[in-house]
Amino acid sequence: MLTQQEKPKAVVIYSGGMDSFTLLHQVLQAGYAVYPISFHYGQRHACELKSAAAVCQLLGLPHQQIDLRAITPLIDGSALTGEQEVPKGDYAPDNLAVTIVPNRNMILLSLAIGYAVNIGAGECFYGAHSGDHVIYPDCRPEFVEQMDLLAGLGNLEPVHVRAPFLHNSKAEILQKGLAMGLDYSQTWTCYQGDVLPCGQCSACRERLGAFAACGVTDPLTYPAAS
Repeated sequence: MLTQQEKPKAVVIYSGGMDSFTLLHQVLQAGYAVYPISFHYGQRHACELKSAAAVCQLLGLPHQQIDLRAITPLIDGSALTGEQEVPKGDYAPDNLAVTIVPNRNMILLSLAIGYAVNIGAGECFYGAHSGDHVIYPDCRPEFVEQMDLLAGLGNLEPVHVRAPFLHNSKAEILQKGLAMGLDYSQTWTCYQGDVLPCGQCSACRERLGAFAACGVTDPLTYPAAS
């Protein structure tokens, strides 16, 4: 068995949500020495970072949490970073374009790739999945391919951008995590960032739909009205 020093290094962008939570454990099980990195960019649901920190502490991982709130005024045209109301309902282009944070994944990946170069990690993982393709351009296969190319061109030692869930649905990702015995009470998904998840925003509805599709009850507590 390889020691921690002998394992290949990988950076994982870890938001604290269920997709990146599953990804974190999958990369660990694949035999990498994992270096999680989380970002506070002024998101309404910054409470997800508490979930990320708690999981990394439990796993004994060297967690980097980067404060990017200085750039929030540059990206506050989104309902996730500004004053606009978060829409309710399922994922759909006509009501969820307002939740796009301008250039978010390019910004976060650029920093994560720099971190990977700095520590000698050859791979940088993030949790884009097929359910995001309809709304978010920076979660589509073409974007991942180009970021992977640029990460190789922009550094003396290439870093590969990996998105293992790119063609998986939320339910398929959850099924992978359930097969690993993961505890999803350790995650946060809701866009609102209140004490309890709202159960009504698109993120909550997609999460609840995934649990229903897998025949499992979500361990988080939702308001009775939801």
